[in-house]
Amino acid sequence: MLYSKRLTPLYESLASYFLKPSRGSTVFAKTSPVHLISLRTMAKSKFEYVRNFEVDDTCLRNCWIVVRLDGRNFHKFAEQHSFTKPNDDRALNLMTRCAQAVMEELEDIVIAYGQSDEYSFVFQKKSNWFKRRASKFMTHVASQFASSYVFYWKDYFQDQTLLYPPGFDGRVILYPSNQNLRDYLSWRQADCHINNLFNTVFWNLVQKGGLTTSQAREIEGRHGTLSGDKNEILFSEFNINYNNEPLIHRKGTALVWKKIDEITTKTIKLPNEEKEKEIVVTRTRKKVTPLHCDLIGEEFWEEHSEILEDDS
Repeated sequence: MLYSKRLTPLYESLASYFLKPSRGSTVFAKTSPVHLISLRTMAKSKFEYVRNFEVDDTCLRNCWIVVRLDGRNFHKFAEQHSFTKPNDDRALNLMTRCAQAVMEELEDIVIAYGQSDEYSFVFQKKSNWFKRRASKFMTHVASQFASSYVFYWKDYFQDQTLLYPPGFDGRVILYPSNQNLRDYLSWRQADCHINNLFNTVFWNLVQKGGLTTSQAREIEGRHGTLSGDKNEILFSEFNINYNNEPLIHRKGTALVWKKIDEITTKTIKLPNEEKEKEIVVTRTRKKVTPLHCDLIGEEFWEEHSEILEDDS
């Protein structure tokens, strides 16, 4: 076949424009294939060479694809929008709602993990979504997340006006083995613990201890990075047992697909009966579910063994 049937309407419309007859002349009722081929050749202009500048960014096959988003300049954003210190549950829940929206839109994501102003999305190893182009993965995730942040803002910050649009930067990382992926998620959760412990001590020294931010920073600096010392400050100075702090603050949030049963009522009309009858219908469907749990140990991965594929 000399020309594509799918493209024929386009070329016919172009033909009707370029080959429009002068008054009094006659034309064929249907554009001929020769004219269509000529128009197709015209479409390949001398400027098309610029496509050669595009870089091939296909992700290596049989690797986990991770897209991590971070809030751009969120220290300033949190300050200007009066986020509660050290943790604002409104902001954390909004981030999770945005991540849920991303997972519901891009079903190849098997697990997501978030803390503070970041979220990581893990695409299944065998995903061939957009031919595994890294730029497509990153831009789709970032744009869906950022637009959702603005869209759902009022659901979590009813009394706080969104002063300006938030920004998120993203990166794509490939992990060849299941262990690599687990270590990545463990690293992000360990980072959540380290940052949250520091912030919990810091802001208690400021808010309850009456210190300036400089004084609080100096005290934490004197005690080094040992978690035991920070736990001791919390307990001895403020009677806070860090282990009793909310799991969402200490562990972050993991999003997984879970099968749930939805029970609804349906009105039907039985054969040979005039009256309608309500019946109970149970439907099983997958839903994105947030969990606040440990990802470093074995329990989570044994309970959700479907996430990891065979590494062979």
